[in-house]
Amino acid sequence: MGHPQKTLLEKLFQNHATDLVRFLTRKLKNAQDAEDIAQNAFIRIQHLAEMGKLENPKAYLYQTASNLAIDQIRREKLHSNYVQGEITRGLTGSETSQSSTLSPERLLAARQDLTQMEQAITGLPLKCRQVFLLHRVKGMTYTEIARDMSISVSSVEKYILQALKACRLALAKSKNAEL
Repeated sequence: MGHPQKTLLEKLFQNHATDLVRFLTRKLKNAQDAEDIAQNAFIRIQHLAEMGKLENPKAYLYQTASNLAIDQIRREKLHSNYVQGEITRGLTGSETSQSSTLSPERLLAARQDLTQMEQAITGLPLKCRQVFLLHRVKGMTYTEIARDMSISVSSVEKYILQALKACRLALAKSKNAEL
């Protein structure tokens, strides 16, 4: 008896995975994120492919991957704006009682802290970064994130802890660099 016929999804993966990752790497400027998003795109279309409900599987695959990439870029921008806003609010809120203007040294230190935090968050693995941003920027609960990303609540907790640890380490390095 010969090999069972390959499924539509297996054929799609075999024929398009490499090109899809290349396409996403150009969009995202990060090969690891591109691979993760390509994998997520295949997972998202798997059910439709198995049911034979895809008229143009390649186009649907690329559109799904492109949408996931755009969502990620949007989340990263939102996060960057959010972090910038939080630091600005934190500085103006905590220091206005002492003086009406911030010292250049304090502003520089805050910018360095922000840069360290952004680098720490950007350096996180894709899923970890996504979980952290969904929780901190969009305000989603752990349960909502778990359902949205098809992972367990304990995985969400693990990713949040990993992200917070990376942020604390980045801030500690920033503070040590100032000394």
